[in-house]
Amino acid sequence: QVQFVESGGGLVQAGGSLRLSCRASRTITSVFNSHVMAWYRQAPGKQRELVASISLGGNTDYADFVKGRFTISRDNARKTLYLQMNTLKPEDTAVYYCNPVRQYDDYWGPGTQVTVSS
Repeated sequence: QVQFVESGGGLVQAGGSLRLSCRASRTITSVFNSHVMAWYRQAPGKQRELVASISLGGNTDYADFVKGRFTISRDNARKTLYLQMNTLKPEDTAVYYCNPVRQYDDYWGPGTQVTVSS
């Protein structure tokens, strides 16, 4: 399949941590290696929103609602994007996706569900 594949989600109590991973399928590794990559999330009944982004050189940017709690990183050799999520809150509950900031419609993966209980 030609898409990004996310993993690492799960059920965690408020205050806990999770580490998400996103790998590019073999046919789109060139996309991963040439774009600013990002994590997005979509909660039930809400629009998808940008969580964090990282440039090829490692410059990062975060949405205000995750600053100081989440850390985005990338391993260009492994074509893998990461999101370390600490001090999780119930409002972080959502399906998390990765895609370039440019957003390729054809490359959205299934996402990984993160559920934070209070």
